Amino acid sequence: MHQDQRLFQELERHLLQDKKPSGYFNEIIETDTFLNEHPFTIISRLKKVDQSPKHHPEGSVWNHTMLVLDHAAEVKGQSGDQRVFMWAALLHDTGKATTTRLRNGRITSYDHDKAGEKLAREFLECFTDDSAFVTKVSRLVRWHMQILFVTNKLPFANLDEMKRQVDIREIALLGLCDRLGRGMEQDVKKELDTMQNFINACTR
Repeated sequence: MHQDQRLFQELERHLLQDKKPSGYFNEIIETDTFLNEHPFTIISRLKKVDQSPKHHPEGSVWNHTMLVLDHAAEVKGQSGDQRVFMWAALLHDTGKATTTRLRNGRITSYDHDKAGEKLAREFLECFTDDSAFVTKVSRLVRWHMQILFVTNKLPFANLDEMKRQVDIREIALLGLCDRLGRGMEQDVKKELDTMQNFINACTR
């Protein structure tokens, strides 16, 4: 176990109890522990990872993550496992740190969901021996992009494998927060319809 076990518990307390966890996380992200110590750097390095301004005008992956986290805090009561859900919201885009590239003038992060699954597991295993919990979080991270892939009929959709590993309603809820967590004016009804269309596609 990591020596900062108490810090992990503090993070979890804010994830589960704060109405807007971003306030706490924006403060702690600047501390020496987060900036310099593994595994906290898995999270803090997101501040330096840019995103496509077209799809993410809010800026860095960190800014996006904080918006997603606050949306997740608003809807966590709809989750079947709030602890898993909130950790997945925090860690969902950690894979962008290792996959983001500039390709033909566009910022891309292909397969960040797959990379993020491994990084979420790496982070959590430093603090807990609860393998079931770690697996649940990392699998939500792994499949969080499916709401986009399925509703847009993209070739990256993999319904059968996803349904074997996760509860589609948990993925839908995380996907909703992910889509709302962007620095642009959002049509909430449209995103709720997208979430329902995803669920319908998964249950046909």
